[in-house]
Amino acid sequence: MSITALIAATALLAGPAPATAPEPLSCQGQTVDQSAKISYRSEIFVKAPVSKVWKLQTDLKNWPRWQKPVATIERLDHGRLRPGSAFRWTTPVPATPAAPATTLVITSTIHQLKHNQCLRWTGPAIGEGLRIDRGVHVWNFEAVRGGTIVRTEETWTGAQVEAMPELSRQFLGQGLEAWLTDLKTAAEHTNG
Repeated sequence: MSITALIAATALLAGPAPATAPEPLSCQGQTVDQSAKISYRSEIFVKAPVSKVWKLQTDLKNWPRWQKPVATIERLDHGRLRPGSAFRWTTPVPATPAAPATTLVITSTIHQLKHNQCLRWTGPAIGEGLRIDRGVHVWNFEAVRGGTIVRTEETWTGAQVEAMPELSRQFLGQGLEAWLTDLKTAAEHTNG
């Protein structure tokens, strides 16, 4: 058997090459924290124009109307949403083996924003017995035939969440999947 045939046979026995991780989502060249141990990424197709989906996502004061987990939200600045805009919002968190039930107070600052295309914000989330030192959240909106593809990726850093990586990732994933589902429902079932 030739060397070339031996290499080919070995490759077949080994199976397909491992898939490489997709490029992280970005907004104006900035991504999530690629060194973070806790990350989650997902996407959903929304049967609504990108302008409608964007309006829902960026109309912060109305998040509690369509997003069940958002208890309160307040803008910390005025005017149109832009880089530097900040907002504080709260969401209940059920008890876990490592922390009691609490309400997370999340203070987010927008760093990148491109109308109808992307958003990126960062900030801490602090509750009684629970702390995420820094979350980095990127949203991408792509107009496609028949609607919009919404992609989101978030990372968390901090000693507490990094001590329980699987549980933290599970909670992050559940939160993002619920957010995407709520966004889809609101965009597809509301006028405007």
